[in-house]
Amino acid sequence: MVAKVSYNGSPYHKRNPGDFGLTPPSSPHFEKTLCDPTEITEKELATKLLKEGISRGLVSENFLNGFPKNVWSVHNGWVLESQLENEIKGEYHGYPLTEDDPLHAMVKSCWEES
Repeated sequence: MVAKVSYNGSPYHKRNPGDFGLTPPSSPHFEKTLCDPTEITEKELATKLLKEGISRGLVSENFLNGFPKNVWSVHNGWVLESQLENEIKGEYHGYPLTEDDPLHAMVKSCWEES
């Protein structure tokens, strides 16, 4: 499964579109957390973090077509959640979790232990 997943991103979570090739390049939504503070501007790094989260077992219990609905990872202290957006191709988009999110501390702890 890890080999099949890919990270696409979402313009709703970006001011700086980086090299994600999004259409539109960016379209920040006021209700969405922005990825810009995480400094993840390269699709290759985002994909690597997605795959590492899966490898470490930081996945939701819910699977669609063999892919976990959610995957969590950590980068430079930021806790990230990736969400399955295409269950046929295994494509995800992601965003940082806020520190007050109930999953934030748990994900960070599990990441450090794995």
